[in-house]
Amino acid sequence: MKLTVASLKKGQRGIIKQFAHDQIPLKLLEMGCLPGNEVELVQTAPFKDPLYLNVNGSHLAIRKETALLIEIEVIE
Repeated sequence: MKLTVASLKKGQRGIIKQFAHDQIPLKLLEMGCLPGNEVELVQTAPFKDPLYLNVNGSHLAIRKETALLIEIEVIE
C-alpha cells in the first residue's frame, strides 16, 4: 500500500520518499519538501483540506490533492 502525506494522522511523522516533480508546486520544493526530509502533520482544517505540515522546521499548508502526490515512509 502506497502511503502519502494525506494518509498521516495528527502528530504522525514520515520521511518523504518520492513524488512527481512536474506535479508539485515549485514553492513546496523551495520550502524543503524534498525526498529524505521529515514531514509531520500538525493539523487538518475542517473537511480534511488543507493540511498543515511541519517540513524540517518550515510550517506550510497544502491542499489534499497535492498531499496525495507525495509518497512517504512513516516513522514509528
